[in-house]
Amino acid sequence: MTADPPHRWQAAPEDSGHRFDTTRRWDASLSLMFAARSADTASPSTESMGVASMSRTRLIRARHHGPLRVQRPFYPEPSQTGRVDPCHVYLLHPPGGLVSGDALKIDVKVEASAHAVLTTPAATKLYRADSHGVVWSQTNRLQVEDGGILEWLPQETIAFDGSRGEQRTEIALYGDARCLGWEIMALGRPASHLPFMSGRIEQRFQLTHDGRPLWLERQPLEPLHPRFVGHWGQGGATVQATLWAAGLVDPRQAVEALRATIPAMKNWAVTQRNGVMLLRYLGGSRNEAWDLCRAAWACLRPLIVARQACEPRIWRT
Repeated sequence: MTADPPHRWQAAPEDSGHRFDTTRRWDASLSLMFAARSADTASPSTESMGVASMSRTRLIRARHHGPLRVQRPFYPEPSQTGRVDPCHVYLLHPPGGLVSGDALKIDVKVEASAHAVLTTPAATKLYRADSHGVVWSQTNRLQVEDGGILEWLPQETIAFDGSRGEQRTEIALYGDARCLGWEIMALGRPASHLPFMSGRIEQRFQLTHDGRPLWLERQPLEPLHPRFVGHWGQGGATVQATLWAAGLVDPRQAVEALRATIPAMKNWAVTQRNGVMLLRYLGGSRNEAWDLCRAAWACLRPLIVARQACEPRIWRT
């Protein structure tokens, strides 16, 4: 006599993540590595090649666990003599958002002289916490070696009312590495008359150069705290964005170029400190924040990577 098969509703093992209490956890991770390679061979030793012979950035490692993937690399930009072609990659999270217990970890390493452009196919959604208040987390660790370039350009993040979690971005640059990126956060869904009235989201940013911290920031977003509505804090704004550029030859020139290029747009300011240029947006429109970041990126890209803006095709779909 054989035992009955387990029922489909049977509780999953404790380490599976499919729990419905305060210890629930569902991990997903993605590890990417980009390296400069010559056009006539897939994996030569970069130590024996000069920069002039390296013509394309290759995705040489893509390891994933759980629901995180990448599409095939794209090369939409025209080649330039003596320069490495950028590799465009789309980060895919099929669930489309984070719920209580999700823990996403993205590690990106750009080796010397390589150039990677990373974006997402759609907005990321941060859903309302469950009845236990279990938090979600997302950690992005971005490492760029000497002479490497990383453009980190995800589409916006939308936080639903009641969402609880932490979003952490850590950027480590070495030597003459360069990094240009942004994070856009929309709180609530005003178009659906569902404002962000409860919950707590904490954003942390860390940018280091050769191990030395250049930009450290912690920002809690909590609608019940006075800073959320105070004019000295969030001021009731529902959308915010931060754009950074590190590795500019002349950060002051970049600040002036932005002020001259996009003066008609409002709700933004730009400054530079310790060689890091920061642009901030605080307002009430996701489209306005998105348009501002794209315009700023188009202005800054020739200054930091010596290439004209080439928008990922996924932005037009």
